[in-house]
Amino acid sequence: MSKHYDIAVIGGGINGCGIARDAAGRGLSVLLCEQNDLASGTSSASTKLIHGGLRYLEHYEFRLVRAALFERETLWRMAPHIIRPLRFVLPRDPGMRPAWLLRLGLFLYDHLGGRKLLPGTRALNLSKDEAGQPLEGQATRAFEYSDCWVDDARLVVLNAVDAAERGATIRTRTRVEKAWRKEDHWELTLRPVDGGPPLQAQARILINAAGPWAGSILDEIVTEPTKPAAIRLVRGSHIIVPRLFEHERAYIFQNDDQRIVFAIPYEGDFTLVGTTDIDHEGTPGEVEISTEETDYLVQVANNRFKRKITTDDVLRAFSGVRPLYGSAETSAAQEVTRDYTLRLEVDGGSNPAQQSPTQQDCAPLLSVLGGKITTYRKLAEQALDELQRFLPGVRPAWTAFSRLPGGEFPVGEIDELLTELESDYSQMPKAMLSRMARAYGTRTKRLLNSSQTSQELGHHFGADLYQNEIEYLIEHEWAVTADDILWRRTKLGLHLDASERGQVAEYLQRRKAVAPQSAA
Repeated sequence: MSKHYDIAVIGGGINGCGIARDAAGRGLSVLLCEQNDLASGTSSASTKLIHGGLRYLEHYEFRLVRAALFERETLWRMAPHIIRPLRFVLPRDPGMRPAWLLRLGLFLYDHLGGRKLLPGTRALNLSKDEAGQPLEGQATRAFEYSDCWVDDARLVVLNAVDAAERGATIRTRTRVEKAWRKEDHWELTLRPVDGGPPLQAQARILINAAGPWAGSILDEIVTEPTKPAAIRLVRGSHIIVPRLFEHERAYIFQNDDQRIVFAIPYEGDFTLVGTTDIDHEGTPGEVEISTEETDYLVQVANNRFKRKITTDDVLRAFSGVRPLYGSAETSAAQEVTRDYTLRLEVDGGSNPAQQSPTQQDCAPLLSVLGGKITTYRKLAEQALDELQRFLPGVRPAWTAFSRLPGGEFPVGEIDELLTELESDYSQMPKAMLSRMARAYGTRTKRLLNSSQTSQELGHHFGADLYQNEIEYLIEHEWAVTADDILWRRTKLGLHLDASERGQVAEYLQRRKAVAPQSAA
């Protein structure tokens, strides 16, 4: 027997989970299906930034930059445990963009987006500031400005957790096999990827938030005629190398090819270098960094830093396919807009503007095309606002002043939370408590529960990963595989060796991980 929902969402990335959370908070019944793990695609392969996009000003995308700048502090307030301010050093390179242009861009960046908490831009003398010490090259002056860092995969998961706690049904590792209109609703056939029997569901509205797979959903899953999706797949790749500098600021470098490359402190002992912008020729599921991209990022690092690296120093690399809205003929990959489009189709693609606002005998299809992680909350809010005429009695927008799970403490008071945890769990390793505070926030106490020593947390897998945390991630965050735990829910894979990572996989295999649908 199938269950009926107000909204069914295809895609467990940041946009899909953000929409599911917003909808559940408005009192709607929601089903979200993700064919793999949450954030297993593009949403865990970002540069980990909540930012306005300084370089987009060059392409006159003032509306996008303004919207993203306003979202920085909104998201920081929502999740002060997994989002933190980060200062960026932009060297003034001879022969690159002139100083007056950089000043103008940074002035706009400081004033376009309602900045209240983040510090503004200042000039640096690199011969005196510690930010100049690691650098190679001729730049003696720089600008420093603010954006935010985010644990992107945890941002996705926490949106899903909150959606579930508000009543949404989250089904990971479940593929939507077929979707077709039947009078005033959608009929869905779902297929668990573990080989279980197919399931049926019904939904008043279908939302296609599959990111780089959005076009495939329209072409292969939805049986109704739809307009083709103008999606351009652009691959962005990053490398993680041993730490290239000691301070906690990040760098943004201009390059001769007009690309921008970041070097960001990462997980304490490492530096994240990226990203590239290359048109992706394969399928969204077949994405990995190329030799050329690795060489390019290594060369950028060597051109900029005194500490030299080779490809042998690359500890890990990751790539994501950005589903950008536009065709491949319009411009270079780095020039394609990062803005999003919400495309609403009613009854086979008819113009929704011609429909009566109160019409109930139709089955809307909303496709999310493009977008960036910084504007996900606004995208979700706009999507629900556009759909509310099909959903009489739906509650109004609510997420702008909300908190994500674990983020129920004031912005800027992560140290106060850590002090409280160190007092309550005085026999626990401080480094572990610090990591957990920045991953789970106030929910660290749920994870640790009544344990007072690390010995009470079960088997120790290495670094500060214990059995208790794995069990928490399985129980509450849909973790199933070692990759789910080591690279998405946490980044502890960087701190464990191959043998220790193998022990995690073996433990999960022995345990026969619980079905992900049982997560909170």
